[in-house]
Amino acid sequence: MKGSYCKISLRAEQLSLGAVGKITVTAQTPADMMDELQYRHRTCRDEATAIGPEVQLLSRRTHVETVSRNPYIPSALCHSFLCKIYFDSVLVQSDCFDGAMYNKKGKSVFSTLTILPFLFHLFYLSSRIDRNIAGIMHRRHTTLREKGRRQAVRGPTYMFNERSTSLTAEEERFLDAAEYGNIPVVRKMLEESKTLNVNCVDYMGQNALQLAVGNEHLEVTELLLQHDGLSRVGDALLLAISKGYVRIVEAILAHPAFAGGLEQELCDNDFYAYDEDGTRFSHDVTPLVLAAHCQEYEIVHILLRRGARIEKPHDYFCKCTECGVRQRRDPFSHSRSRINAYKGLASPAYLALSSPDPVLTALELSNELARLANIETEFKNDYRKLSMQCKDFVVGVLDLCRDTEEVEAILNGDVNQTPPSEHHRPCLSRVKLAIKYEVKKFVAHPNCQQQLLTIWYENLSELRQQSIGVKCGTVLGVTIGLPFLAIAYWVMPCSKLGQVLRSPFMKFVAHAVSFTIFLGLLVLNASDRFEGVKNLPNETVIDHPRQIFRVKTTQFSWTEMLIMKWVLGMIWLECKEIWADGPREYVMHLWNVLDFGMLSIFVASFTARLMAFLKASKAQLYVNQHVPNIALSNASLPDDVAYFTYARNKWRPSDPQLISEGLYSIAVVLSFSRIAYILPANESFGPLQISLGRTVKDIFKFMVIFIMVFLAFMIGMFNLYSYYLGAKYNPAFTTVEESFKTLFWSIFGLSEVISVVLKYDHKFIENIGYVLYGVYNVTMVVVLLNMLIAMINHSYQEIEEDADVEWKFARSKLWLSYFDEGRTLPAPFNLVPSPKSFYYLVLRTKECVVQLCKVKARGPDSEMEMDKVNTGTKPNLYRTHRQPKDHFTVREPIKHPTRYQKLMKRLIKRYVLKAQVDSENDEVNEGELKEIKQDISSLRYELLEEKSQASDELAGLIQQLNDKFGKNLGES
Repeated sequence: MKGSYCKISLRAEQLSLGAVGKITVTAQTPADMMDELQYRHRTCRDEATAIGPEVQLLSRRTHVETVSRNPYIPSALCHSFLCKIYFDSVLVQSDCFDGAMYNKKGKSVFSTLTILPFLFHLFYLSSRIDRNIAGIMHRRHTTLREKGRRQAVRGPTYMFNERSTSLTAEEERFLDAAEYGNIPVVRKMLEESKTLNVNCVDYMGQNALQLAVGNEHLEVTELLLQHDGLSRVGDALLLAISKGYVRIVEAILAHPAFAGGLEQELCDNDFYAYDEDGTRFSHDVTPLVLAAHCQEYEIVHILLRRGARIEKPHDYFCKCTECGVRQRRDPFSHSRSRINAYKGLASPAYLALSSPDPVLTALELSNELARLANIETEFKNDYRKLSMQCKDFVVGVLDLCRDTEEVEAILNGDVNQTPPSEHHRPCLSRVKLAIKYEVKKFVAHPNCQQQLLTIWYENLSELRQQSIGVKCGTVLGVTIGLPFLAIAYWVMPCSKLGQVLRSPFMKFVAHAVSFTIFLGLLVLNASDRFEGVKNLPNETVIDHPRQIFRVKTTQFSWTEMLIMKWVLGMIWLECKEIWADGPREYVMHLWNVLDFGMLSIFVASFTARLMAFLKASKAQLYVNQHVPNIALSNASLPDDVAYFTYARNKWRPSDPQLISEGLYSIAVVLSFSRIAYILPANESFGPLQISLGRTVKDIFKFMVIFIMVFLAFMIGMFNLYSYYLGAKYNPAFTTVEESFKTLFWSIFGLSEVISVVLKYDHKFIENIGYVLYGVYNVTMVVVLLNMLIAMINHSYQEIEEDADVEWKFARSKLWLSYFDEGRTLPAPFNLVPSPKSFYYLVLRTKECVVQLCKVKARGPDSEMEMDKVNTGTKPNLYRTHRQPKDHFTVREPIKHPTRYQKLMKRLIKRYVLKAQVDSENDEVNEGELKEIKQDISSLRYELLEEKSQASDELAGLIQQLNDKFGKNLGES
């Protein structure tokens, strides 16, 4: 703190030897200064002390009359030493208290009797201020005595205790005055000195402007900026931004040289130049990028108002000339410049103040950064941190909403201001985007969940607050009356009942009930075989001797016909979803892939079953036309016809009916596994389903290593025992198939050790087999399986630690699938089109005809316009090229802002204010110290200047009195 910081040097003279020594004492407060001086006084008085390699200080008592009894300057000091007092750059020297004050060149300044009381008063004022901030200073980890005032900017210089050898005494004094904020000295030297180099630098290459900016001397900075020959102001601007000195930044930007905008920095002018060796900042760091890095909202706003923008880096795989040159010249610098740019783009300060839609910008940028984290793996942690920073920004804005309108504005984005129609609900475009980019905290936020829950129970607001029993009763009623509800919707889709059935909750219940009935049909279809089939159906010849029994076995039962109707209904639902979302978006969801696979297998199974039935029917037709009226068991039939009379154990492996039954079994398993899709609706089963899904991912990762190890041992064991087919106690490892079976079931302990034993006395081969089989079991069972268990446990712990967010995110994805209009009736009731469907078909046909007529009427220009509309061009949220100079102007306010823009402006104001308050709370000590430091610095030099002026006036008055007195004496 500059106010109470002072330095006192004591000089002792040994009169007989003429040796002069100097002791420099630095202290934080006057009390500390006095303690240190007394200690030095005792040391020098009692014994000889070596002060430096060239100076010897000897103890010798010299009587000097005491002239001051001020408690801050002990009188004991005046008995032993001639005293030099430095107050920053002002030197007060009392040579036997001759009443003169000297500067560094020894020139008398003004009377000691005048300055000493002032110095004591200033010491006293500093001590008062010190006591007021003692509590603040006590909380700091490192005191100013340890740091030193100059350490932050000029630490290395003082570390070596030397200045640059090229500095003259005048330049050194000029740098000191700029560093300490000595306004009078700086002003005087700038105005009067003809030989002063204002661009001189110290040991660390810092000029006067940088030293003044680093110590927050606004007045000195303004004085220096008024000088015409000033250079390298760019680094000073960056330094002011990094320290958050808003007024200094404004002063630098107010310089006439910046009137043309910040793009002037591209000019070859030393005024805009930065530190050539990049000591503080990288060459690619611009003022706006640095302000965004430091979260300086006010500075970011100032720079944005002056037209500055952060250029978005090109795509990672960009092949343009600029990217190619940078990549070849310095790949590391190119990557670091990309990260610095993305750090600025992802800064909450830049997102909040630069984008017209900060929520959309942050969501898209978070996804881009997450993608780059997977591409540039060497900087994965940096990109992931920035992606999380964007997500936290979106959550922070959502957290500041105070009413439903603000929440809807964030969740829906900028929509038309016309009120939604009776059957339309909010689009929730931002929520869908957040789910796509997995911004889980945003989706699981209470504000978002409350809005989603309101839409979920649309037209059923009373049911939302009912008990579980009432909700279960509602589900049971829908189960029983589903066919009647479907008929009522067909007839009256716009009635009150139709509105209830269109609510997301009722659609979910209807589809869940429909799928439950479908699973019941699958169980019922297999109920006739629960106790097993003793006789194969095609071996029974009692009921119809002339019928080919494959015709009977391949016929579809009534349950299978119902299953086929359900499958067709679900296929129609999937087709509508593909049409609405697009194929690319459709395949991005795992459940859609599962549904597609399940339905495809059902279709393949029924197709194979139909092929078997058609072939059996063709064989039956041959029998009816060519075989006499005798039993088939006694008739002579062609092979292709007789095949359909054989028992099951004589069927070919490629028989369509066998293939159909195998595919049908797989489809049944997938159908029951689809129950997990609706589990997130329940708070108890949802987290378990999420953990199961994460476990499946871990298993797929594990399978890569597992397959490598498994194939290695399978091929090795097969090569070892392939020559011993029939020479082993079991066929293990003699074929590839047997090798696979033996090793696979060995994982579960179902293979025996005898698998490696030979009947021959080939001990070497047998021992090799023992070793390989043992190593395999240790590797697979002890190492890999335990590693898989650890991976699964880790995934479960991750889900468990954040179970609430994970569950709400999964539930929101389930809810959102029922929010869109359409798909009200479940399968198979959706196969019958409703009158509403015909009405919508007519409307869409009419719109297409109207658009087609407009295109033909307008000609080629309209076709280009339609191409732009069809491509869905989005606004460029980031500039990738510099704008022309004319574009670097203050943006004009929107004359007629929309309601969405007003709401976003309101929310961003809250966010910025909250961020500034949080920053002040985090740095309250530093902020108070900066204010006190600036006040004391200004007060000190103002008082010094006033004293100097008063002394000059007093000297003038004395001179006038002397002249007048001498004149009077002469006249007398």
